[in-house]
Amino acid sequence: MTEQPTSFERPQSGVDPADPRGAFVHTPAPARAPGAGTLPVQGRPGGDVSVPVTTAHSTPGTSEPGTSTPFGKGKDTVSDPASEHSQPGAEQTAERETPRPRPAPEGIPVQPADEQDRPPVNSDGDGQERRSGQSLPPGRPTPMRRDGDRLRFVGAATRRIARGIDLDEIVMGLCRATVPTFSDAILVYLRDPLPVGDERPTGPLVLRLRRTDRIPAERDTENGFLPAAQPEPNELDTVGAELCEVRPGSALAEVLRGVRPVFTDAPAARAALPELLGEDGEFAVPDGQRAILAPLRGRRRVIGAALFLRRPERIAFDPDDLLVAAQLATHSALGIDKAVLYGREAYIADELQRTMLPETLPRPTGVRLASRYLPAAETARVGGDWYDAIPLPGSRVALVVGDVMGHSMTSAAIMGQLRTTAQTLAGLDLPPQEVLHHLDEQAQRLGVDRMATCLYAVYDPVSHRITIANAGHPPPVLLHLGGRAEVLRVPAGAPIGVGGVDFEAVELDAPAGGTLLLYTDGLVESRLRDVWTGIEQLREKLAAVAQLTGPDHPPPLEALCDEVLDMLGPGDRDDDIALLAARFDGIAPSDVAYWFLEPEDAAPGRARRLARRALQRWGLEELSDSVELLVSEVVTNAVRYASRPVTLRLLRTDVLRCEVGDDVPQLPRLRQARATDEGGRGLYLVNRLARRWGATRLSTGKVVWFELNRG
Repeated sequence: MTEQPTSFERPQSGVDPADPRGAFVHTPAPARAPGAGTLPVQGRPGGDVSVPVTTAHSTPGTSEPGTSTPFGKGKDTVSDPASEHSQPGAEQTAERETPRPRPAPEGIPVQPADEQDRPPVNSDGDGQERRSGQSLPPGRPTPMRRDGDRLRFVGAATRRIARGIDLDEIVMGLCRATVPTFSDAILVYLRDPLPVGDERPTGPLVLRLRRTDRIPAERDTENGFLPAAQPEPNELDTVGAELCEVRPGSALAEVLRGVRPVFTDAPAARAALPELLGEDGEFAVPDGQRAILAPLRGRRRVIGAALFLRRPERIAFDPDDLLVAAQLATHSALGIDKAVLYGREAYIADELQRTMLPETLPRPTGVRLASRYLPAAETARVGGDWYDAIPLPGSRVALVVGDVMGHSMTSAAIMGQLRTTAQTLAGLDLPPQEVLHHLDEQAQRLGVDRMATCLYAVYDPVSHRITIANAGHPPPVLLHLGGRAEVLRVPAGAPIGVGGVDFEAVELDAPAGGTLLLYTDGLVESRLRDVWTGIEQLREKLAAVAQLTGPDHPPPLEALCDEVLDMLGPGDRDDDIALLAARFDGIAPSDVAYWFLEPEDAAPGRARRLARRALQRWGLEELSDSVELLVSEVVTNAVRYASRPVTLRLLRTDVLRCEVGDDVPQLPRLRQARATDEGGRGLYLVNRLARRWGATRLSTGKVVWFELNRG
């Protein structure tokens, strides 16, 4: 779709401000000194160009209709009735009605007066074109006659193109810079797909029409606009083929291989146009040197082509315009190459960060979770902050948040290694302080100055307790059900990577309905505030949000995370931000049944009886047969090798969960028993009847668990 730019210049009297680009002003132009030529094309801030205004020529001592006398004074000019010696009155009214020249914005500046008074190089004194002898129609764009005009245009156009950071911005900059100053229409074709860097393209060369831009053919005949000569319906108004394949050895392939722009009246270019624009003839190219085909060559190969077109009523291109087209094509192609490389690097960084962080959070029993991650900047979406939630045996969950120094690709790589190490240590069910100790050793093995802060917490929904160990990280904030927010007092500890330090753990209450907020220092620390001021603001923010839902209803987790991030000001995004919120629901004591079983032959039978009584108390008698069978098989395997009492625990939540623990660290393996084997079918039955099952190694042994649907 063609995008029509708008002009930001000051409107003139009698001119419709809604004039589309390419419409030409039909207002009385100020007369000039004898021999005055045309005003050069003016540039617009941002690289957009405005349509030039052609002034009429006047003879000394005369004034023609539609013209005005010169603004300057001289002995060969008629005195200006609105000069500085004029008296107030009707003369000033005439001056106000006379349009003044527009101020020249950034782009191609207005020539000095001595240069403006010179006739164009290719024009004689009466305003006729020297080569063709045709008069230049008033209100039409004037060609760039001098080398200075072309240099100024190329400078403004390349600045506009260079401002683009992605592919669409660069292509749009090329179109906006050339239409209507250099051409009446442009078609930009790019390779599909675009090669990235040094990668070698596979398959045939295919060009896809990326963007078109043109001056609209319709002209407003009212409000002082000249009616333009209407072109044929098929000239510059229809788009060529959207996709074309460049066959090896074809005329289009030869033109692209030549790299340099060519006029389309050349035999090779004329033969290449049907291949580029389509064989159906829907797009008619003007005859003569009114079209330039410019290959777009990047650093290593041709990546596209640009077709510049002028209408028949406009003056044709000249050989110097080929140099302008070459400059535009070169700058655009190099910019496109860099944009593709930048896009690939941003994609790789984004994918790296995405894979380093959890794709989805688990749904452990007794706790609800929500998280947020914000990079330091949209242009560098990588950093060293991370969060994690790891399910542990016994329906517990480990909550982790950490921050590696810096926010670069190196920080993200180190963060990924530390997060993987933390997950492995959590699987061993080590105490929080032991996990931080091993993370500290791992950071030292990664290299010098590999430092990070980390907070590791383990929540037990059965006991409603949480154990926290800290390594130089900001303390968490606990929001109680009644709306009170408090900063938990946990040992500060030294950052990970310092080495030679001990970490301490504290055990605190985790009341049902409370919300624990773990975060990185990017949320509370910036250039505008210190970390403790930010923590106090965070505490006040949580308390204020809790007041909105009342003392008996905690705020929704997702909305709470959004409200917390809203406390960031415009200048507070100095670092990455990781946020992990945990709502403690817990498991009521009435939904838990727990027993110790001696490792003896009678243990499986006792386990069946205890499980049956618990199911009757909970109203789950329909599960008795399955639960008794599976409990018997798991307890039998446990007492066969255990030397200490075996634990049996039933949990009633949205599912029925059974956990059997013993002091043997070896995990059971699921295998297919042979027909002659007397055992080995216990786990096979568990795998077939249970909804889920698993085994986790503990520091004191292992836990085998399975779950059954309640309904």
